[in-house]
Amino acid sequence: MRAFIVAVVVAIVVAVGADFVLSDLQKPVDVAFTTSGVRLGDIH
Repeated sequence: MRAFIVAVVVAIVVAVGADFVLSDLQKPVDVAFTTSGVRLGDIH
């Protein structure tokens, strides 16, 4: 039972760490997929 709890805690730590790393590396969609022929934004 102790090994299972340790594995769950490690999985949570890895997931939180990956969230911080990926949030710094990824671009917002309006920056990543914008070209000269595309307009993204409010339609109002």
